Amino acid sequence: MSDDEESDSALSLVLVNAPPGAAAGIARALVERHLAACVNVIPGIKSFYFWDGALQEDSESTLLIKTRTALVPELTAAIRALHSYSVPEVLALPIDDKLGNLEYLAWVRAETRTAPA
Repeated sequence: MSDDEESDSALSLVLVNAPPGAAAGIARALVERHLAACVNVIPGIKSFYFWDGALQEDSESTLLIKTRTALVPELTAAIRALHSYSVPEVLALPIDDKLGNLEYLAWVRAETRTAPA
């Protein structure tokens, strides 16, 4: 496998928090565009953070997005366009492709498109 092929086959788990009413729409758009193979929406998250100098407390849903690492920049741009927050959370964590269900990881690759050249 060449370095380009290996780089394009690397996978990531991307974490995003969104308002509960927007999470499913974001998830659906990412899967429809084949930027993600699967998005799990976990409702009922309570987030605490500082914004504009004040402590905020919000109800959110967490999106667990499985994708190719090479697609993370395009996926991030799509999330920023779809998301209502001015600075949405997008955290990409590498997936060790030697651990876990290898058939599932192959499915993630098959369901996501390769990164644009």
